[in-house]
Amino acid sequence: MAPRTWYNMRVKFVFLVLACLALVTFSGCGPFWVDPYITVKESSLNWVVIHYYNMSRAPIRRIGVEIYGNGLVLVKKGTSELVSNDFAKRHKESDWSDIKTFRLQIDPKEANDIFQNLVNFGVLDREKTFKASKKKSQDRFIAVKANLCNNTYSDNVNMFEEDPDLAEQLLDVVREFQNPAR
Repeated sequence: MAPRTWYNMRVKFVFLVLACLALVTFSGCGPFWVDPYITVKESSLNWVVIHYYNMSRAPIRRIGVEIYGNGLVLVKKGTSELVSNDFAKRHKESDWSDIKTFRLQIDPKEANDIFQNLVNFGVLDREKTFKASKKKSQDRFIAVKANLCNNTYSDNVNMFEEDPDLAEQLLDVVREFQNPAR
């Protein structure tokens, strides 16, 4: 009877070790089956932030567009670093005060349509392959951060180099709100 008990303890120990290894291996991994092409539902928790820099002339012209699910659109433009960084430190720079901020209110359905269009072009797709441009974009930079239906994207990369099709869609959104009517 003693050898059978020893065998049962060994099986339990091996099972426990394998369970611990599986837990350690998969603890930081998200589900691989999540589809990045979702249907965006209206929510005030959805948001997209787009930063566009035109570096073809000095000083660098910056435009920031923030769109929230409740229809609030915040547009910042100018040469100040504050356009793209609310916590900028160089307050003694000559262009520190060159910032204009506009607040617009659009219909939440229109904001949701913008979100859905960006999702359809792959703003949440982290595994896009073979879409990167072969040439470096020296004079334009556009980056996006988004939280749509609890799916986030926040890589600070130049979309003109990573995904030119998405970059053009982002630029269209920036142009739509770039010069708001008073």
